[in-house]
Amino acid sequence: MKQQVRKIVQIVIVLALAISFMPTQPLLAQDADIVDTAIAAGDFNTLVTAVQLAGLVEALKGDGPFTVFAPTDAAFEALPDDVLQAALADPEGLLTQVLLYHVVPGKVMSSDLSDGLEAATLQGESVVFTLGDGMAMVNDANIIMADIETSNGVIHVIDAVILPPSLLAAAEEEVVAAEATPAPAEEAAPEATPAPAEEAVEAAAPTADIVDTAVAAGSFNTLVAAVQAAGLVEALKGDGPFTVFAPTDDAFAKIPQETIDGLLADPTGDLTQILLYHVIAGKVMASDLSDGLTAATLQGGEVTFSLSDAGAKVNDANIIATDIETSNGVIHVIDSVILPPAAEATPAPAEEAPAAAAATPAPAEEAPDRLPVTGGEPNNGLGIALVAGLILFVVAGFAVASRRRLA
Repeated sequence: MKQQVRKIVQIVIVLALAISFMPTQPLLAQDADIVDTAIAAGDFNTLVTAVQLAGLVEALKGDGPFTVFAPTDAAFEALPDDVLQAALADPEGLLTQVLLYHVVPGKVMSSDLSDGLEAATLQGESVVFTLGDGMAMVNDANIIMADIETSNGVIHVIDAVILPPSLLAAAEEEVVAAEATPAPAEEAAPEATPAPAEEAVEAAAPTADIVDTAVAAGSFNTLVAAVQAAGLVEALKGDGPFTVFAPTDDAFAKIPQETIDGLLADPTGDLTQILLYHVIAGKVMASDLSDGLTAATLQGGEVTFSLSDAGAKVNDANIIATDIETSNGVIHVIDSVILPPAAEATPAPAEEAPAAAAATPAPAEEAPDRLPVTGGEPNNGLGIALVAGLILFVVAGFAVASRRRLA
């Protein structure tokens, strides 16, 4: 009996060990796609902004699968500022080429990589992987986190922005050509004068204002058209700072076209009120928000923020991208148009009421009903009382006379 028990225990231990070494699968599939996963992470704000400016959001929300090598915000900060600004200023050209160079078609997990492996990117040129000493690299960037699975692919996090070889070669040629060409004599003196410190700070700051940033993004065409129709362009190009909750074109597409046409036909009325309801004075970053926070808008009404595990919302709209900084504020992207509370009926001022009443005379037949009685009824009552008293006096006198006769 004891031997049988020992055998059973041994079998259970062997089975437990075998199960512990079996590869496990996630219980639930990832619901968020590559773009939404990057937004939710909070470490890829510059990458998300660049993807939006380049108009690649819908592509990276597609079926895929895709493998994305995602540079962190710190990776973008390591780029020379002039390189980053040049890319952001050319969203359909240089920026798109750089971003597509970070995407490989198919789902490539870290276990699929090998030292020296090359893979073609959506940009057309290849990246090269290096494995060794417990490190993995793609080109010159370290892969610092791997295998973040999404509903349409996988993300590997890298610590540097990788550039296509063709762009690097072109940049090197420009440097060589610049060095080989002596500067004209008249230009030598200005080059010898260093830029003031304040100019360096300005160069590092975002150069595009809220309006120009929205135009460049390419996904806010309806919003831009509405702002132009309402005559708010100059205001939103002002010093600010402003915080704008910007509905995408898809957000406006949820509204019936006849409603939009009606708003555009009355740009200084409801359209202006709705647009101003999307703007808050001051620069409110995502880190400044809290659950239940309310904030007054330029329209006068308030918006309310909701924060949860599912994401952030302003009123009933989801905030799908945050902290897109501009030279005069910040833009947060939302997936719905938010509407100000319905205006309440406004009573006429007290001083207007007498004038209105005086302007409308009452009909002649109604005048007696509306005028107070000023004397007729009290005089009639007094007369009746005097007559009644006189009658009683006569009756009493007649009764006294009759009694005397009987006596």
